[in-house]
Amino acid sequence: MRAVLTTNDVVLISLARSVLADAGIETLVFDEHMASMDGSIGAIPRRLMVVDDDHAAALRLVRALD
Repeated sequence: MRAVLTTNDVVLISLARSVLADAGIETLVFDEHMASMDGSIGAIPRRLMVVDDDHAAALRLVRALD
């Protein structure tokens, strides 16, 4: 698995997951619980992960969100 997005912005993570799901790309969010355990100070960002085969396509879609 490879990261396509690393952020503390839960809205951005949600948007990216929705866009990727619409494209048929499955995602997992790593460090989601650790980020909430840090007291929401932003010390531990969440990572949006996809399988290696989907990485290039997912990265293009996520970069288009900017």
